[in-house]
Amino acid sequence: MDYDMLVIGSGPSGRRAAVQSAKLGKAVLVVDRGRRLGGVSVHTGTIPSKTLRETVLNLSGWRERGFYGRGYRVKQDILVGDLIERLHKTLDHEVEVLQHQFMRNTVKSARAAVKFLGPNRASLTTDTGDYSEVGFAHALIAVGTRPHRPRDVPFDKTRVFDSDEMLELERLPRTLTVIGAGVIGVEYATIFSALDVPVTLVEPRNTILDFVDREIVDDFIHQMRDRGMTIRLGSAIKEIASKPDYAEVTLADGRTIRSEMVLYAAGRTGNVGALGLDVVGIEADSRGRIKVDPQTFRTSAPNIYAAGDVIGFPSLASTSMEQGRVAACHAFGVPLPPPPETFPYGIYAVPEISTVGQSEEQVREGGGAYEVGVARFRETSRGHIMGVNTGFLKLLFSIETRRLLGAHIVGEGATELIHIGQAVINLGGTVDFFVNNTFNYPTLAEAYKIAGLDAWARMGRG
Repeated sequence: MDYDMLVIGSGPSGRRAAVQSAKLGKAVLVVDRGRRLGGVSVHTGTIPSKTLRETVLNLSGWRERGFYGRGYRVKQDILVGDLIERLHKTLDHEVEVLQHQFMRNTVKSARAAVKFLGPNRASLTTDTGDYSEVGFAHALIAVGTRPHRPRDVPFDKTRVFDSDEMLELERLPRTLTVIGAGVIGVEYATIFSALDVPVTLVEPRNTILDFVDREIVDDFIHQMRDRGMTIRLGSAIKEIASKPDYAEVTLADGRTIRSEMVLYAAGRTGNVGALGLDVVGIEADSRGRIKVDPQTFRTSAPNIYAAGDVIGFPSLASTSMEQGRVAACHAFGVPLPPPPETFPYGIYAVPEISTVGQSEEQVREGGGAYEVGVARFRETSRGHIMGVNTGFLKLLFSIETRRLLGAHIVGEGATELIHIGQAVINLGGTVDFFVNNTFNYPTLAEAYKIAGLDAWARMGRG
């Protein structure tokens, strides 16, 4: 059978492209080789790690420790089963919603591996070996990524794990070493630290989270160290060994780190190996990433698009969804307005980090005069009520235009609060918005008014 749109992968970008194509009246087939729909995002990535985080924060009583002390716990003995039970409930719900969404929009789906046979034809092979072929006018590659697994790392699911395997733990580690301080690494490291597991975080580079404002990162690192995490920056890995009773990580400077388990979270690789990209003239880089036109997400093959993590940074579920929608609209000639210049990043560590617009480093590089406003969460009444002792909001304003250039948050609720800053930036708002508007009281959002007044006092009335 022939389809207008063949979508390979059912994660955020594939799902959104499929539904958008169907709403345009097109015949759509989504093919995923996973056991269930949802892709990496639902089964091993975004949803599981965020569910795990929420479960840990609830059961550990982390949010109440500002009042009751560091020894406070809601459940004294937290077991893996406590975490997995909620995880499976959440995943079942996500899959059910997705299946209903496809059914409502008459999107067909199949479980199979896809291989391109030509620019308009592909083969589908199921786990049981059933083979079929389909034709397509357009295709979207949305296959996502998997953890990077170097050959010299002894992954054994006993002592040494990748980030996917961390969701299959049979028991919580007494001690944990996390290698790689990217988004995934810091999320898992801080989640296990919230369970009072002693964690060592190792990063070969001297800095972490380079796309985030430095002041926010510095505060984040301080909070991690303050609660007992060990952080080794600028520490290259020489060897990882799995022993009968422990795992041992040897650093290039000769130091060794022993822990019960090691999580290797240094990078991810695109799932493109079996697609037969060479048949359609598409090349992937050494990490399996596909190059696309950043405006349309079209690959070097004119009728084939790619979106989501497989095209690289920013690798966010939120941006992947929009990439899928844009690709589908472009494929079928539907004009779209230019996208907003800024979108938020969310890092679901403990504490959360979220950022939108320019960092202070980027504003400095631009050369324009600017002012900064800061509000600490502990300065808000809501912060006192919640027992929040850490976290802050940072706003950057142009002195010339008074417009908000960037908003950066580390602390409780950061990924929710950031959308106020996003709206003001994208609508061209100024410092006067925060000074003149009323915010609900008591809320953490009131920090925007405090930070706005902080900057306004130094900027003058304009």
